[in-house]
Amino acid sequence: MVDKICDHLTNKIKQTVPDINDEKAEIINYGIHLIVGEIPKTFIFIGLAAIFGILKEFFLTILIIFPYRAFSGGFHLKTHFGCIVGTSSFYCGIPYIAKMFSLDLKTKIICTILTWIFGIIMCKLYAPADTENVPILRKKDRRKKQICSYIILTITLAIGLFINNSLVSNIIILGMFGQTLLITRLAYKITNNKYGYEVYLQEQKI
Repeated sequence: MVDKICDHLTNKIKQTVPDINDEKAEIINYGIHLIVGEIPKTFIFIGLAAIFGILKEFFLTILIIFPYRAFSGGFHLKTHFGCIVGTSSFYCGIPYIAKMFSLDLKTKIICTILTWIFGIIMCKLYAPADTENVPILRKKDRRKKQICSYIILTITLAIGLFINNSLVSNIIILGMFGQTLLITRLAYKITNNKYGYEVYLQEQKI
């Protein structure tokens, strides 16, 4: 349904502006998808968070994870329904689980260190984890995003280690671990995604 609406709007724009070629039309269509698709999904996420009584924690989780995700990347689910289920499970599930337990200092230190080691290794291997639709091709840009991923992961986990708030610490540990999982090759394979940069390199060899 959303695809049909976006395609219809794109065709209308092409008819109105004859100078738009297929490449530009594809970019416009992608932008319309973001607008038409994301706005309803946002209200759904907020509604679910409110139903589960974690609205504040939901927004806090987004604020914590977003900087790391912006640089480390991650796969995108290919259907709107899948995206709604996956994103809501991720951003609502993390704060919901985080409220269910409290870590003592020793356990928190161990979990933080293990999450940091796992994150650094995965970022070294896969960050920035791009997609076929939005590949990151320039080596300079890739290196910059990778370095920023290291820095943000380290700073965020350090805050979680020293902050005197169990809920926030739990959200940070779970959020950084969860976001790191989203960039792994296993996650891409399960969701039938491909790294855009790798696809580009393969095409260059042909």
